[in-house]
Amino acid sequence: MKLSYLAAEGGGVLKGADVEIGSLCTDSRVAGEGDLFFCINGTHEDAHKYAREAERRGACAVVCERPTETSLPYILVPDCRLAMAHIAAAFYGHPEKYMKLIGVTGTNGKTTVTHMLFSVLTAAGKRAGLIGTLGARFKDTVLPPALTTPDPVSLFSLLSDMRKEGVEYVLMEVSAHALALKKDRPIVYECAIFTNLTQDHLDFFGDMQSYGMAKKSMFSRCKLAILNADDPFSKEISAVSPEVLTYGLDCPADCFAMVEREGIEATRALLNLEDDLCEIELPMTGRHNVSNALAAAACCRRLGVDMETIAEGLSGVTVDGRLERVGNYRGADLFVDFAHTPDGLEKSLQALKKHAKGKLIAVFGCGGNRDRAKRPIMGEVVAKNCDFAVITSDNPRYEDPCAIISEIEEGYKRVSRSYVAIEEREKAIAYAVQKLEKGDILLVAGKGGETEQEIMGVKYKYSDREVLKSLMGNGNAQ
Repeated sequence: MKLSYLAAEGGGVLKGADVEIGSLCTDSRVAGEGDLFFCINGTHEDAHKYAREAERRGACAVVCERPTETSLPYILVPDCRLAMAHIAAAFYGHPEKYMKLIGVTGTNGKTTVTHMLFSVLTAAGKRAGLIGTLGARFKDTVLPPALTTPDPVSLFSLLSDMRKEGVEYVLMEVSAHALALKKDRPIVYECAIFTNLTQDHLDFFGDMQSYGMAKKSMFSRCKLAILNADDPFSKEISAVSPEVLTYGLDCPADCFAMVEREGIEATRALLNLEDDLCEIELPMTGRHNVSNALAAAACCRRLGVDMETIAEGLSGVTVDGRLERVGNYRGADLFVDFAHTPDGLEKSLQALKKHAKGKLIAVFGCGGNRDRAKRPIMGEVVAKNCDFAVITSDNPRYEDPCAIISEIEEGYKRVSRSYVAIEEREKAIAYAVQKLEKGDILLVAGKGGETEQEIMGVKYKYSDREVLKSLMGNGNAQ
């Protein structure tokens, strides 16, 4: 593909020869012959200084915001991140124009909603692709997790592969980081779904207003906005959305539901989707999951899926590590959940609390090198909703796990002293399991279906689910 074409697509000015581009590259260490190298100005590094290394390894051109110390032709752009998204889309033949993309953004619920959408559309006989926190899926392809929303080169390459396999609908988690970094910018969404806005990622955004504005930016690029009427930020989003459909459990909405029965393993609810009714049996507990189901159902109904198929799709949905029941041990129910924000943790605990005939016990921690302000808040949330907790390590990354635990304890102690702190996560879970009695419920929160734990830059193989299964053994587990 000619550099001049990519320059025009990326909104830049071509300086030098109009060379042929063979592939796109964002890491100078793996640059090769015929690559177009992007000089991204990152949070910690400015890739302009790596342009010479990319040239040595065979790159034939660069995209930059200022001239680099190379002899290569270049595309000069005002914003390299924005240019990269548009150039990547063009390089892979604009696959986003040939499929219907449904984007889901919000602090919590993105993974669950996209999986619900996938299940319903698959039940309807549609060819669907899925991109998000748990990886990517389409046809016979399953890709492991990386970023919630891939970087533009990976994203549009993946969308191109989906298009070649005949995918009709792409269900994509769109993180606030991805929106702030303009990863998806060329995409116009068929439907854009907003779940909620609660505290998270303030280490990156600084304040809730900036965090919210990043999410809001997605809704000026959609045909239909599906907004949570129970979240006040939806009013701000509706101001930039061309068409709005609302859903909610508590506030007046176009689509709403009545929870008929909430069990520990399943929830029965009656959905009203713009006056079309259907009863669903959702294999999940918690009102927040009924809200997630409403979002998915409202979207699928607008896409033309009939009510019977919506009910069928929702009845068969599975989402790894999202308030997932691992089993029953000595009469106690054991769950893992990805909840890693104050709001997410509170909703999961409250969902389980109503089913606990004995004590509700939690094992949880907070990730390192992330929003520190939420740590004491999460401690307080757990103390208010649990009978006992074990505070432990999550993904400490480059922080001292004990220091993170200390900050969580500050909030927990405001409410209760009924807890212990055990740094090593596996030992913390073992301690909690040892304390279980008949009728108790244990929630191991923070990692959900993750299969690694990151400590000092090293990712070790680790799974909360597998630890619990090992502790449960075979004799007393159900």
